[in-house]
Amino acid sequence: MTETDTRGRWLSADELRDARERLPILYIDAVPVRVDDRGVLQAIGLLLRASTDGSINHELVSGRVLYHERVRDALLRHLEKDLGPLAMPRIPLAPQPFTVAEYFPTPGVTPFHDPRQHAVSLAFIVPVEGDCAPQQDALDLAWLTPEEAARLAEVGEMEGGHGVLVRQALAHLGHPV
Repeated sequence: MTETDTRGRWLSADELRDARERLPILYIDAVPVRVDDRGVLQAIGLLLRASTDGSINHELVSGRVLYHERVRDALLRHLEKDLGPLAMPRIPLAPQPFTVAEYFPTPGVTPFHDPRQHAVSLAFIVPVEGDCAPQQDALDLAWLTPEEAARLAEVGEMEGGHGVLVRQALAHLGHPV
């Protein structure tokens, strides 16, 4: 019997390309929120990123779950990577997604599209209490009221279906969309 490799490691570019051509990849999407002392939604945080065509788009925190990485740890890693080490996200010990999104390389199969791959994403609403400073390739972080976020999601300015996730998150939290 051989041992299972339990070291979390990144795939090489070739290995990742080959994997993306053959099987769905597990991702997380996180909707960062600010809530008041009673837990009432005050704002939704959306990242501003430059796309490959040069346009600026609003996006959610998103990323792959690594081999041998717990979903909770992936959430923490991606939130810190995008929002900074002082964001102070409140993730429960056993996080539960509010929905599951299937991203397909073929547009129109679902509202979610990723031209690189078929990906299955667990989507979470995550209260954030600390100071956020966009990191990595994020240009800025915009905190929008629920109404502003709903309008932005409605007009289709968010790529890949992230607007649909924002609307689903708002509905999950009891806000009209």
